[in-house]
Amino acid sequence: MNGTSRKAGVAGFMLFTLLLTAAFVALGIWQLQRRSAKHELIAALTERLAAAPIALPPSEQWPALTPARDEFRRVSFTATYAPLPDAMVYSSGSAVRKDASTPGTWAFLPARLPGGEIVVIDAGFVENTMQDRGVEDRAVQKLVTGTPVALTGYLRFPEAPGWLTPAENRDKRLWFVRDHLAIAGALGWGTTAPFYIDLEQPVPANGTPRPGPLDVHLKDDHLQYAITWFTLAGAVLVAFAVWVRGRRQGSASP
Repeated sequence: MNGTSRKAGVAGFMLFTLLLTAAFVALGIWQLQRRSAKHELIAALTERLAAAPIALPPSEQWPALTPARDEFRRVSFTATYAPLPDAMVYSSGSAVRKDASTPGTWAFLPARLPGGEIVVIDAGFVENTMQDRGVEDRAVQKLVTGTPVALTGYLRFPEAPGWLTPAENRDKRLWFVRDHLAIAGALGWGTTAPFYIDLEQPVPANGTPRPGPLDVHLKDDHLQYAITWFTLAGAVLVAFAVWVRGRRQGSASP
């Protein structure tokens, strides 16, 4: 009876060990797969950021643009900033702009193309730790001149809010996620392009808002995570082997 019970205990613990080991190995493999995908993404983004700007695709091609294929492509075009309320998007620091590592806001403005279409422009960074609306108004008002401007920037696509993303502050026209479509709907900008433009140039005379070139610095910790998961898998197997050996030695003792 005791022998049968011991065998059942060993079998149960063995099954648990195998399941735990398999889970850790699967997580390690998943991290390696993510690492490979991250490297492909970094290579693609580096190539796009270094490429010469192309003409902004015409509006009939906009529905075919996708983040996977087109995000961060450099484009050049002429547009006129529209005399409509701007929006600010809070930033605690940028992963793609070395010169925007402190809290502040990104200035989002609608601009009209020569054909009449509206494209939203992220005109650059405004250092404004207190999100003072007066500071932001002064930063963007000088951009709205009614004169067409030659712009160069990067195609970007809207972000989805997370569970912890704060709600927007309509009084300050302050958002916490770069969802230009939601902003356009809230501020009455009308139908806009499905993408927005992260402005590279021109830079205003006083440097505010501050556009600039993007430089991708994506975290790549996946190899360390994979090693951790594989190490845990090995540790579980070693612990099981030690446990089994201890039981056998205990059973063999008089």
